[in-house]
Amino acid sequence: MIKIEHSAGRSPTRLLAHSLLLCLLMAWGSCLSQTAAAALGEPQTEALSKAEPQALLEALDTGNFRAKGDAAQAIADSDAEQKTRWLQALLDGRLGKERRGERFYIITDDSGREWPIIDAITFEDAGSGTRRTVDVFRINNDLRTRIRGLLASLSLSAGDEASRLSAAKRLIGEISAENAASVRKMRDDEKSPSVRDQLDIGLALFEVQQGDAKALDTLRGNLDTRVRNTLAPIAAGDSALAAEAQAVLGGIESKRAWYDRAQTLFFGLSAGSILVLAAIGLAITFGVMGVINMAHGELIMIGAYTTWMIQQALPGQPGLALALAIPGGFLVAGAFGVAIERTVIRFLKGRPLETLLATFGLSLILQQLVRSVFSPLNRRVTSPDWLQGAWQINEALSLTLNRLAVLLFCLVVFAGLWALMRHTRLGLEVRAVTQNRAMARAMGVRATRVDMLTFGLGAGVAGLAGVALSQLTNVGPNLGQGYIVDSFLVVVFGGVGNLWGTLVAGMSLGVINQVLQPWVGAVLAKIIVLVGVILFIQKRPQGIFPPKGRTS
Repeated sequence: MIKIEHSAGRSPTRLLAHSLLLCLLMAWGSCLSQTAAAALGEPQTEALSKAEPQALLEALDTGNFRAKGDAAQAIADSDAEQKTRWLQALLDGRLGKERRGERFYIITDDSGREWPIIDAITFEDAGSGTRRTVDVFRINNDLRTRIRGLLASLSLSAGDEASRLSAAKRLIGEISAENAASVRKMRDDEKSPSVRDQLDIGLALFEVQQGDAKALDTLRGNLDTRVRNTLAPIAAGDSALAAEAQAVLGGIESKRAWYDRAQTLFFGLSAGSILVLAAIGLAITFGVMGVINMAHGELIMIGAYTTWMIQQALPGQPGLALALAIPGGFLVAGAFGVAIERTVIRFLKGRPLETLLATFGLSLILQQLVRSVFSPLNRRVTSPDWLQGAWQINEALSLTLNRLAVLLFCLVVFAGLWALMRHTRLGLEVRAVTQNRAMARAMGVRATRVDMLTFGLGAGVAGLAGVALSQLTNVGPNLGQGYIVDSFLVVVFGGVGNLWGTLVAGMSLGVINQVLQPWVGAVLAKIIVLVGVILFIQKRPQGIFPPKGRTS
C-alpha cells in the first residue's frame, strides 16, 4: 500500500478551494477591464482619431521641400476626411502652425494684418492670428505642381462627371512619377469617355517626357496650350523623338492658325456690328433728307447715358436694367432726334453746308450739356452675369459673350428695320421720298411728316447703338465722337440710304480693320481703310449698292 503525502500539509480539498477562488478573481478582473474599456472606449477612439491628423500635419512642419512633398503625398493617401481642404490650403499658402504651440490653423482671409483662422482638424473658429503667432507653411514651384496633381487625383476619385472631367483637365502637364500609377488605375476604372480622353492626353504627355515616342500619336492635333508648351523644348533637340515631336507640333500650330483666323474674323464682325448700328440710322436720314448730321455721335452717347441712368435707378439688377434700356435708349434718343428735326433741320432743307455747321454746333452743345449734368468723368455700366466671360469652343477659340451679344443684337435690329421698310406704310413712304421726293409729294405723301419720323427713327437706332456700346466700353461725353467719321464712311461705301449696303460695308470695314491691325497698327490700319474707300468711291461713286431710281 502506497501512502500519498501532501506537501506543506495541505489537503486536496483546500487546494481545490484555492483554485476556485483564483478563477473567480480572474473572471471578476476581466469583467472590470471590459467595463472600463467600454466606459473609456469613446475618448480613446477620439484620441486616436485626433492623433492621426495631428501626425499627418506634423510631417508638413519641415523646411525640406522634398520631405514636405512626401508629407503631402501621405495626406493624399490617408483616410483623413480633411485631406482635400488641407492640400488646398497648403497650395493657397493658408495652412500653418501655431508658433508657440502644437495647433494647426487654416487662414480663411489673409488680406489684412490680422487673419481670421479656424482649427485645421476640427474646422472650428479659432479667433484671429498674425505673422507673429502663426507660421505659414511655404512651398516652391515643384511642390505646388505636385499638390495640384494630388488635388486633381482626389477629385477624380469622387464627384459627378463634370467635376471629374475638370479634374482630368487639370492633370494635363502635372502627372509625375509619383502619381502616374494611380492615374492609370483611375483611367482604367473611369466609365466616362470624355474623362478617359483627357486622362489619356495627360498620360501621353507624361510618357513623351519620359522618352516614349509612341505616345505622340495621342497628342496629334491637340490644341491645349500645355501640350504645345511641353512639346516645344522636346522638339528643339536633335534626337529621333525631337523630329517626331516637331512634326506633331507643326500640325498643332497649323490647326491653331486656322482658329486664330476664325477669332480675328469674329472680332472683326463684332467691331463691324457696332459700325452698322452707328451708321444704319445715319444711312436712313441721309438717304431720305440728304442731311449731314454731325450730331449723330451725340445721339449714340445719349443712348449710352440712358442705359447708365436706368441702371442707377435699378441697383443690383443689371439684367433688368439692360432689358429696359433697349426701348428706353431708342425712345429717348428718338425724342431728341425729333426735337432736333423740328427746331433746326426743317429750316435748313436744301442747304447742306448750313445743316452741317448747325448739327456740328448741336454736337458741342449736347456734349457740354452732358458734362454739366453728369460731370466729364466716364461712367461704368455693369454687364449682367450672362454677358460676362467667354464661350470657350476649344483651347484655341473663345468668343466673348458681350461681343457675341452685340453682334446678334445688330442682326436683330437690322432685321427689324428691314421689315419696317418693306412691310409698313412708313417704310413705303420713306422709300418713295428717297427715290423721288417731288413725285412722292405729288402722290400725296406728306414729306414733312416722313422727314420728322425718319429723323426720329434714325436717332432712335443711334440710341440702340449707344446701348450696345455701353456693354463694351465706359460711357462718357466723347463716346460718339469716335464713330461719326466711320459712320459716314460706311454710309458712302455701302450706298446712300441702302440698308443692305450699310450692313455689308460695316461688316467688311470691321473685318478689314481687324485683319490689318496686327500688321500695321491701329492708326495706320484706319488710314489704309480710308484710302481704300476713297479709291473705291472714285471708281464707283454710288457705293456697293447704289440706290434705285434716285434723282437729285
